[in-house]
Amino acid sequence: MKKYETDVAIIGGGSAGLAAAIVVKKENKNVLILERDKELGGITLQCIHNGFGLHEFKEELTGPEFVQRFINEVKRLEIPYKLETMVIKLSEDKVIHAINKDEGLIEINAKAIILSMGCRERTRGSINMPGFRPSGIYTAGQAQRFVNIEGYLPGRTYVILGSGDIGMIMARRLTWEGCQVKAVVEIQPYVSGLLRNQVQCLEDYDIPLITSYTVTKIHGRNRVKGVTISKVDRKFDRIIGTDRFIECDTLLLSVGLIPENELTQNCGAEISSNGGPTIDNNLQTTSEGIFACGNVLQVHDLVDLVVAEAKRAGLNAVDYIDNKFGKCSEKKRKIKCSAGENVNYVKPDLINTKDLSKDVIFSFRVKHPERRVLIQFKDDNNKVFFKKKRRYVLPSEMIELNVNLEEIGLNQETKAMEIEVIPEPEVLINNRNGFEKWRNSI
Repeated sequence: MKKYETDVAIIGGGSAGLAAAIVVKKENKNVLILERDKELGGITLQCIHNGFGLHEFKEELTGPEFVQRFINEVKRLEIPYKLETMVIKLSEDKVIHAINKDEGLIEINAKAIILSMGCRERTRGSINMPGFRPSGIYTAGQAQRFVNIEGYLPGRTYVILGSGDIGMIMARRLTWEGCQVKAVVEIQPYVSGLLRNQVQCLEDYDIPLITSYTVTKIHGRNRVKGVTISKVDRKFDRIIGTDRFIECDTLLLSVGLIPENELTQNCGAEISSNGGPTIDNNLQTTSEGIFACGNVLQVHDLVDLVVAEAKRAGLNAVDYIDNKFGKCSEKKRKIKCSAGENVNYVKPDLINTKDLSKDVIFSFRVKHPERRVLIQFKDDNNKVFFKKKRRYVLPSEMIELNVNLEEIGLNQETKAMEIEVIPEPEVLINNRNGFEKWRNSI
């Protein structure tokens, strides 16, 4: 078995892994990238639409253009990487076992590890959809790869279940290819992706968006012949008598993303409520010296935010190697962060008390859309020590706040803190007019 040693090993060669590797290399540390695919770049390579790079490069790029700049920099800096290399085991003492066709089983000993494996799509099996198992059912990401990379059309007439960003982007992409998208069906009363994609991908192309509905049956044995959609109530139960049949030959699923965290669990790190690893304010997991960034930590809506987070992870890994912060096992010196009212999850999950004088970047998502809200931080005595107003919040838009906790009154005696998003006092919750009416008013 061939063995390697490096300062930092990065698992995953997408945008997050490449950005982290570049930062580590520029800090004069050895770094090795492990990528299971046949090329660097990750999922961004199949995202040929524009909208990338506005934060990072101050210009609008397509996905391949965006990630190619990082690939070029990796090659310029002569950062070593191994392609078609699958990590099969990751131990808590930072030993990686991986396999590839050229070397067989290999072992990598690292001083620090950065997890950047990304996320995967939910499939039909995860949403328990009734019906037979005909051909013509794909995730939106699968269809995107077929069309943009392989050059194949999965079908001609489509229904898309779920209004995630990939689903809406594929609705537009398939329309460009001459296909007919009969409808985008969303179980929530609002879109689950970005509003700009709703406008640019659906409304601009007159593609119907049917909210508060879901697919309740798939018709066809050998090939999809159509789907039945039904209206759902607030508990997402089917309302009898609302069934509608839509003829189509292909069903695309855009029903959410799941962080790829089998390796995270393999090394003994805790998993938090959002499916990503539990981390502190240094992006360090509960396994000392193992850091996480990108979609393996939390699903981002912009790849520019992924890159910014990955750069922080890279710098923190370097600081860890240089012994600039203490052991992760010192739980008594951590402040636990939790999600309060209308907050789905909070990152980081833990705050090192000795880092209170530093700026901490909090990121979280709300559970449902709301207008004119207060974002409040509360301590374990239920005392509000930070408030910030926002005009609106959406589940599809991740919120980031850069806060210096010491400056706003948090001290080392605090054991826990909670973030909540509540309507401003003058906003009456019972008088909501619905998401669509509100969206048109802003």
